[in-house]
Amino acid sequence: MSRLQDLINELCPDGVEYKTLGELGKFFGGLTGKSKDYFTNGNAKFVTYKNVYANPALQIDVEDRVKIADSEKQRTLQYGDVVFTGSSETPDECGISSVVTIKTDEKLYLNSFCFFFRFNDLSIILPDFAKHLFRSNDLRYQIGKTASGVTRYNVSKKLMEKVIIPIPPLPVQHEIVRILDNFTELTAELTAELTARKKQYEYYRDLLLTRETKVEVKKLGDFATITRGGNFQKKDFVESGLPCIHYGQMYTHFGTWTDKTLTFVDKDVFDKSKQAQPNDIVMAVTSENVDDVCKCTAWVGKEPIAVSGHTAIIHHNQNAKYLSYYFQSSVFYKQKVKLAHGTKVIEVTPDKLNDITIPLPPLDVQERIVNVLDNFDSICTDLKIGLPAEIEARKKQYEYYRDLLLTFASSGNTILSEQNRTEQNRTEQKK
Repeated sequence: MSRLQDLINELCPDGVEYKTLGELGKFFGGLTGKSKDYFTNGNAKFVTYKNVYANPALQIDVEDRVKIADSEKQRTLQYGDVVFTGSSETPDECGISSVVTIKTDEKLYLNSFCFFFRFNDLSIILPDFAKHLFRSNDLRYQIGKTASGVTRYNVSKKLMEKVIIPIPPLPVQHEIVRILDNFTELTAELTAELTARKKQYEYYRDLLLTRETKVEVKKLGDFATITRGGNFQKKDFVESGLPCIHYGQMYTHFGTWTDKTLTFVDKDVFDKSKQAQPNDIVMAVTSENVDDVCKCTAWVGKEPIAVSGHTAIIHHNQNAKYLSYYFQSSVFYKQKVKLAHGTKVIEVTPDKLNDITIPLPPLDVQERIVNVLDNFDSICTDLKIGLPAEIEARKKQYEYYRDLLLTFASSGNTILSEQNRTEQNRTEQKK
């Protein structure tokens, strides 16, 4: 940290220059004119929404392909480009950034749900610095203010031009990158280990759900009734009232099962809305990609809940957690792919779910399978124990120092308390 202090004292003791994105470059859109068929047996790499959302540094070694004709004019990504997600369920999650930090001669196309910013002069900013900068609290706050909408929020490129960023001298950027990359590398090692455990968990989950050869296999419609959710929107949320689940929360908050909701509506809205009963499955049937569509949660609370549109409510006489785990399996995935339709928005018609086949062992066997899978699931996802807890702690530590260092870089002051300096030194010594 003293190295960074010395650099700032030498190169920018009075702070650094700030400029708007509009002064520094231009915004461009992703792919245009592509239907679902173009993404089957494609000949060129393209970047998905999920890739951008999940990675501060864009993953460019991808398997995703799109058909591009030789004469076709589509923009491609370059080293240093900052890619943004264009829309989301909440303004806080709009405009999530990912930076192209690796040089490549291979053409890389961007999906239509995203857009990108290209610096006029890349010599003023390191792409690796940008990957940290654009996910800092200050930039996320500015970007969030450019989003507008009601049920879905979209980022305004025009307003994004007014977002202001600091441009420290390159040696200062280099040092900040070195410090912050140490934190992210530690987290990456832990995440890789957790990913291996999740693959192991998925293997045993599928095995447990399908290994019984003599188990009766039924269609979902034979033992369940499926209805559409609907009749309330996010604007109907109140601070206290009757519980509800919005379909977008499936992707951001709920796992295999839940016994409490995050949001509420008043009694009038509740009474007019479709409701899920205890032990029902609530499934999101609209998504931006095939992988996520049909994400569901088992409602195991003690009272009915209101359920928003774009969902299927599955009422049944089986173990709700068992069914919810099955709806995560590779066997179910193969079936839902055949039902999914759409281009920009992927949907599964709730009525079509009636033909989904499910192995149904006796209820006591279902309960034993659920107990095993609950233990596996906790090991892989519970933020209070094991690797997930350690990864969460590392992420918070990284975020703290990221915002701290980027603030210091803009003010010309990197004086840390003795406690902060000790914590940072301890982290670097582990590398």
